Amino acid sequence: MIQEVILSVLQWLYNNLAFHNLFVAILLLTLAVRVVLFPLFYKSSKDQLVMRELSPKMEEIKTLYKDDRQKQAEELMRLYKEHKLNPLSGILILVVQLPIFIALFKVFRDSELLTSLFGDGSMFLGANLALPSIVVSIVAAALQYVSGRMTEPGSKSGGSMAKFGKMMLYMMPFLTLFILLKLPAALGVYWAVSTAFSIGQTLVIKRRLAYSKSRNGNAGVTQGDGGTYPPHGV
Repeated sequence: MIQEVILSVLQWLYNNLAFHNLFVAILLLTLAVRVVLFPLFYKSSKDQLVMRELSPKMEEIKTLYKDDRQKQAEELMRLYKEHKLNPLSGILILVVQLPIFIALFKVFRDSELLTSLFGDGSMFLGANLALPSIVVSIVAAALQYVSGRMTEPGSKSGGSMAKFGKMMLYMMPFLTLFILLKLPAALGVYWAVSTAFSIGQTLVIKRRLAYSKSRNGNAGVTQGDGGTYPPHGV
């Protein structure tokens, strides 16, 4: 069902707005998906940035209650609730995007179908978007690294969250490259454009959070709802 809808939308974009160019059609489709899912992406990105600022406090709680896992979990949940954070928002985004990505894979895995539907329009800069492309894969992996760098937990805490964030910072681009090298370049284009959109969105959110902090006299770090919380140690 999702596959048929995406294929129909892609064909419409290709014929009406994309100048009969599959690359442009995928770009427009990706932007459309991001606009529709913007509230979820925005909330997830904001929560990740606020959690980055909260990482010292989280490590303090983990150290203080290292022998009482139940109390540790309760205090962490209290911290999340106090600052209106959803620690699972990032996973929710992945769950929502997965059906779309699978549908795109089913659409693009058939190079003969793409050629019959889009003809020469499935070519971009000499590359067939129905086939894997090392260039597209590298670009997508590089953008994944930049995106991860922007939301990496603060290393100043030196705790488990910072170490995990550092590991994922390098692992995600590697996995992105490894996966996309085996998939049609069209999926790499979707991945790269979506990640680039995330980078732009994160920059906007960072500016808004910084403005909110300065407006409140830099008294604390911005909450997930745009307010502020007391600085660490208060």
